[in-house]
Amino acid sequence: PEATLPAAGTPAQVIVARKSRLLDEEVLRSMLTATLQERCVKDRGELQLRLSRPWTGSTVPDEPLEIRIIDVPAAGLNSSFVVRFEIWAGRERVGQHQLALQAQIWAEVPVARSTAGRGLLLRDADVTTERRDLLAMREPLRAELLTDGSLELVETIRPGQPVLARSVRVRPVIRRGGVVEGVLQDGMLSISLKVEVLEDGLPGQTVRLRNPKTKREMLGKVQNEQTVLLVL
Repeated sequence: PEATLPAAGTPAQVIVARKSRLLDEEVLRSMLTATLQERCVKDRGELQLRLSRPWTGSTVPDEPLEIRIIDVPAAGLNSSFVVRFEIWAGRERVGQHQLALQAQIWAEVPVARSTAGRGLLLRDADVTTERRDLLAMREPLRAELLTDGSLELVETIRPGQPVLARSVRVRPVIRRGGVVEGVLQDGMLSISLKVEVLEDGLPGQTVRLRNPKTKREMLGKVQNEQTVLLVL
């Protein structure tokens, strides 16, 4: 109790420093992937990114960070593209960068297991789904359309070949070369005659027809698989 204690000293200088860390390539790629998935890819598939050149690292505050995309290709993501982005910590921008990236978008796409001929209904074709990169093909057909009974193939699909959107169409209800009932209405007057179909047609479409007796061509609006409403 009788001991004499020295007075507490004060430092000559006080330094307040912000805690920081190194933003490595793996974390940056993960942040970019999540941001571009939400902004550009959405529910089309799973985005995977690779940097075309090694990332040297960047010192950033040891705080929650956010990626803000400044510029991406106007036509959307492709296999190789350049992205400009900023890194934000709260309300403070802590970096701006431009990177060359390589991308893949993985999704389940329809693929033929055996040859499927032109004119076959898609739901009757031997088609399965496989995980493929959407950026390596042009407009593959959405897998949920495989059970659509109105779609038919417009080209032959070989085994292992993906089914593209351009490979199918809605099956016409009338076909070129067929004969249907042509109905001409004028007020209460209704006249019907057999006409030859000159082009495939869906309900509501206007198609070319021909009177097989007079060889005169005319137009008609498709009502169903048996009837066409003649247009004067």
